[in-house]
Amino acid sequence: MVKVIMLGTSGSAPTKDRRMPSVAVIYDGDVLLFDCGEGTQFQMLEYGINPVKVRAIFVSHRHGDHTIGIAGLIRTMALQNRKDALRIFVPMGEEAAVRSLIVFDRAMINYPIEIKGIRAGKAYEGRGYSVSAFRVEHTVPTYGYVFKEDDRLRFRKELAHRLGIRGTMFAELQGKGSVVVKGKRVTLKQVSWVQQGKKIVYATDTRPVRETLEAAKGADLLIHESSYVTSEQKLAAMRKHSTAGEAALLARRAKVKMLVLTHLSARHRSDVQMLSDARKVFGNTVVARDGYSLVI
Repeated sequence: MVKVIMLGTSGSAPTKDRRMPSVAVIYDGDVLLFDCGEGTQFQMLEYGINPVKVRAIFVSHRHGDHTIGIAGLIRTMALQNRKDALRIFVPMGEEAAVRSLIVFDRAMINYPIEIKGIRAGKAYEGRGYSVSAFRVEHTVPTYGYVFKEDDRLRFRKELAHRLGIRGTMFAELQGKGSVVVKGKRVTLKQVSWVQQGKKIVYATDTRPVRETLEAAKGADLLIHESSYVTSEQKLAAMRKHSTAGEAALLARRAKVKMLVLTHLSARHRSDVQMLSDARKVFGNTVVARDGYSLVI
């Protein structure tokens, strides 16, 4: 079970109803933050997320609306006597920008913090999941991220039992690939199947690009920025953002199961037009509000 909570869904500037960008993915007690805009720790309190449980923060790019919340959050973790290491992933070459958020006031931080510059590829591996990065198109170096639950081998137990497989024979079968039962060889492939792990893709502050399309293929959930409505396509292209219609077209082409739009420009006080634009192209679309959550 993977839980997703949209902590902040505005872009560039907050509004009365939307705070700055951040998404929490919760898996088996681990909390992963994707971006950490101003006010993220307040939103974590509001929606019941323990800061000490945060294992890693994945920063899409250096702009302040996606990073400034790191400064306060790491200090709160220190006050709560955090001991475990915190890993912060940023585009390669932007490590100093994030480090400045940590050291500017010489606060006492009593736990290890590792800031790691990333390129495209696997960035982090947790217990039962991994996070990979892919390059997107914005005005500064920017990455999207893929959360992928590990695939799991499942046995067809009724069939296996009919073929005489019992107890420790399952472990032997998994380790060796086959076992001999009553003079007949039974292969692992005969009595098992692979359950695909859940896949969540996060892409914000970006044009709709091929890299996102490839990363999102078959995803259970695509979280994609939608700074503008379709009629503002020229503005979106100029500022290296996306419209609702463009995000929806990408979701349709990638054959994702669900699209969640976020990072709305503060000019859009209502999401009615944005939702309409997107659903004309891809029906299973939601325009996220702060606190919107789902389990996949």
